[in-house]
Parts: sequence; C-alpha cells; structure tokens
Amino acid sequence: MNIQDLKQKFGIIGNNSLLERAIEVAQQVAPTDLNVLINGESGTGKEVFPQIIHQNSARKHGPYIAVNCGAIPEGTIDSELFGHEKGAFTGATEARKGYFEVANGGTIFLDEVGELPLATQSRLLRVLESGEYLRVGSSKVLKTDVRVVAATNINFYQAIEKEKFRTDLFYRLSTVPIYLPPLRERKEDIFLLFRKFANDFSAKYRMPVIKLMPDAEQVLTNYFWPGNIRQLKNIAEQISIIEKSREINSDTLLKYLPQFSSSNVPSVSSSNNFSTSSGIDTNDRELLFKVIRDMRTELNELKKIVFDLVTSNSVNTDISSLSTDLQLVKNRPVYNKDIINTGSGLTIHQPNLQTNTSSPQTIEVEETLSLQDKEIDMIKKALKKYKGKRKNAAKELGISERTLYRKINEFNIEE
Repeated sequence: MNIQDLKQKFGIIGNNSLLERAIEVAQQVAPTDLNVLINGESGTGKEVFPQIIHQNSARKHGPYIAVNCGAIPEGTIDSELFGHEKGAFTGATEARKGYFEVANGGTIFLDEVGELPLATQSRLLRVLESGEYLRVGSSKVLKTDVRVVAATNINFYQAIEKEKFRTDLFYRLSTVPIYLPPLRERKEDIFLLFRKFANDFSAKYRMPVIKLMPDAEQVLTNYFWPGNIRQLKNIAEQISIIEKSREINSDTLLKYLPQFSSSNVPSVSSSNNFSTSSGIDTNDRELLFKVIRDMRTELNELKKIVFDLVTSNSVNTDISSLSTDLQLVKNRPVYNKDIINTGSGLTIHQPNLQTNTSSPQTIEVEETLSLQDKEIDMIKKALKKYKGKRKNAAKELGISERTLYRKINEFNIEE
C-alpha cells in the first residue's frame, strides 16, 4: 500500500514532506516487531500512527489496546497494565487481567509514556526485555508477546537529566523513532485541514460551509497554532456554529485565535526565506527574532543617548567626559584615544576632537553585532532570573525546553 492509500484509509490530510516521511517510516517498520517511539507536540495526531503500524503488521488480527498513561492514577497504573490478584490491595475483590495480558499476540499503544512513575518504568523495562511480568500481589511470573508502540510530547533528555525517566527504558522504547511535525511546520497543510473540518461540520450541523477570504487564509497560515490540529479543528467548529456569515475575513478569524505574549514570536511565512527547509529550527527562529528585536531596541536607545550627549554638551567636551557618560549607559566602556567601545559590539569613533573647535562634534557609529553573544547573554539572564529553572526560562525566551537545553550545551553555558 502506497502513502496516498494509507492517508486515505486512516484519514490523514497533508502533503508535508516531514509528515510523509513519518508515514513512510511507520509503514516500513510495521512488518517487524521492533518497538516504536512517536514524538510530537500535543494535538499533532500521534494516535493514528500506532494503528498504521498495527494494521500493516503480522499482528493485525490480534488485539490492539490504546492506554493513556497520563490519565491513570499512580496508585493504580501497575494494576491496569499488569493486572492484580484477589486481595492484593483494598478493593481487589477478584483477580484481574492487565492490558499486557489482554493484548497478548497483538499491539499495545502507550500514549504519554513519559508520565509513567519510575517504579512502573522498571516493570515495563522487564516486559520489553524478556516479555515477563508479575501481577500486583503475585509472585508467579507470567509471559506475554506484545508489540509496544509508545508516544509522548515531553523532552526525554530533560526528563532523563532530572531522573524522571530511565535511560535504559528510553533506548528500549525508541528502537525506531518517528517524529511528527507541529502544524506551524506544515504551513502548506493548514488550509487543507481547515477546509476538511469546515466541510465535515457543515454536513454535521446541516448548514452552508464556511469559506475563508484571502486575508483570512493568510492569517490562518501564519498563526503559531500551539494546539496544532486539535486547536484548528476546534476553531473551525466554533466558526461554523457561531458566525452567521459564511464568508470569513481576517478580522472575524482573529476573534477566535488566542493572542500570546510577545515572547511567543509567530513563525515567519515562507516568503521571508525562513522556512523550515532552510535548516533553521522553528524554536531557533523564535529566539533569533527576539534577539534581533531586543538588539534593535537597545541600539536605538544607545544612539539617542549618544546623540543627546553630543548635542547638549559644550564644545570643550573631551573624551574623558564622553566615556564617563557611556559608562553609565553600558557599565563596561573601553576607550583608547579616539575609539570608545561600549560593549555589545558598538564602537564609536571620535575623529579629531579638539577643545577649541567651533563646529559640532562628529560621531561615526560602527555596528558590529554578534547574534550568538546576544543569545548567550539572554539565556544567562533568563536562567538567572528564574534561578536556574529551565522551564520558566524557556517560557520567558519564547522557546521550547528542548531548544534551551540544546543551546546551553552548545554554548557551554554555566548555570
């Protein structure tokens, strides 16, 4: 079965290359018994891929069980997965089979596997390594033949660093990793998905289908979509029910799109040559634009201060007084004869400054700005502000924790 047939069978909409690569990997790994780890943000459609793998495997006639690990309380997760014996705990009035026992010969999908408690992770590791497990309250070793497909939206490397997830379990689960791109990296698919949802809700509620005007299409495509496909579907349904007009312009659409703080910089359209295909990660772009914006603001303020200093001082202003004023601005000036370096890559040349000249002083500003230095500086400030708490620092910077963790290692930043 080719990719287009798989899309049609499982209701997958989109032509993005990353999405099609994920489908291709799922199809190739399906005939094997290898464990698969699906990683992607919440709302990207991770639940479809275990079904693709199961339906295209030799286990397709066996049971398929999907388990949301994050929705099961910690006190009962072992019983749910591995079963329990009668009297194993209060309320255990009879023996019960767990999901691994019920799914024997088939496939089990562990959604939000990163939420499992450490004790349960140890039990799961044993199942993956030997197929053996114990019911809660029993000493009898049972065996199962189950293919495990797991999914998560957490950053495993951070979870491992914080000792919230076992390293050995991670490598057991991720024999074959599959990455699902967020909606903002699938710009060419956003309108296709919206149109599909609009048609579905039109038929469901028996009303004319809504249509987006060109300006609304542009807004739809360039929106950040933190909730991904789930959020897009929700908004399509809201508009279909609430709006009386079936033609939706940008002003109407914007009323349904939650606005975020400036730290969450929207992704840039492909016309700006910053598409994902250029090799720049989406989270990197967000941090980059924040750096550029802050640099521009700081530079403009510095230019204004320097200009005010020059125009307001008398003609006998010398280098010493100018450098003293600049020290108040940047706190780290370096001056040598007619050159003053104010830090942050800004150098001011003061040619032929004489105390007895009657003409205004001439200042030439040479900008030598380093984005990497600014990135490092911003990351350090954010970490210092939140006392090393990376989650809060990443939110302040408008990037993911994974990107922040990578940048800290890349720049050897000491926290």
